[in-house]
Amino acid sequence: MLLLVLVGLIVVAGLWLMATYNGLVTLRQTVKNAWAQIDVQLKRRHDLIPNLVNTVKGYAAHEKETFERVINARARATSATSLAEVIKAEGELSSALARLLAVSESYPELKANQNFLSLQEELTSTENRVAYARQFYNDSVTKLNTQIQTFPTVVIAGMFGFKEEPFFETPSEEKEAPGVQF
Repeated sequence: MLLLVLVGLIVVAGLWLMATYNGLVTLRQTVKNAWAQIDVQLKRRHDLIPNLVNTVKGYAAHEKETFERVINARARATSATSLAEVIKAEGELSSALARLLAVSESYPELKANQNFLSLQEELTSTENRVAYARQFYNDSVTKLNTQIQTFPTVVIAGMFGFKEEPFFETPSEEKEAPGVQF
């Protein structure tokens, strides 16, 4: 009888271990999938940027510094390899794009250009997709990180090498709302 109870406890413990491990694997895969969705949207944004820059260049040729910032930020974003590098580079790219779009406000003929308006709309749509994908990614990271930190799962996570994932946070310069003056 004691042997049966002992075998039953071992089976239950094994099933719990298996379910916990599989749950962590599922969460890790969800985070990877969420990052892949961000990556797709960032690629889309990177592809739009040269066309946008070239369109604005035609109207605002003396804004060379702004163009160089955008181009250099795009280059850093596309060549970033680690998650931390990507997050930092994308923040810099967002800031540079905001400056580029601010420059366009000074050129009424540019704002009336159909190609520019189309690219600007496409970029806005892509930025919204990036924001949604980033939110999904951060939600997935929250679930994984919470599981990894929660007892008794923390023991299983440590045994099998599960690590916390970083959040895709908004760069500090983007957190402040732009000032509006009348």
